[in-house]
This record gives sequence, C-alpha cells and structure tokens, in this order.
Amino acid sequence: MIYLNYSNLNEETQTQLLKNSKEEIQERFGDDIRNYAEKHNIDFERMLDEEAQRNLYSYDFVFNI
Repeated sequence: MIYLNYSNLNEETQTQLLKNSKEEIQERFGDDIRNYAEKHNIDFERMLDEEAQRNLYSYDFVFNI
C-alpha cells in the first residue's frame, strides 16, 4: 500500500511514484523486457516506461486528506 497526502500530488510526487514503479518492473521483468525489445526492435526504455505506467494500476493507494 502506498500512503499519499492528498494535498501533495505535485509533479515531483508523481515522478517519484513512476520511478519506483520503473525500478520494480526492471527488477522483476527487466531481462524479459530487454529480450522482447531486442527481438522486436523496440526501444527498451520506452517499453520499460509503458510497463511502469501499467504497473501503477496494480498499486493500492491510500489518500490522507
């Protein structure tokens, strides 16, 4: 679960969440994504960013107001 302050959803917080998601995806699936990207001539970083954004939907957020 990720606890967020509702009044602090600025760009910096959003960037940090995406960065954390990207690191998680790279740890779990980095080699598989890299192999797929090389096989299909797709930019690895772009693919990693897309997967990180999808991964954010799997998080449970708790907002403190």
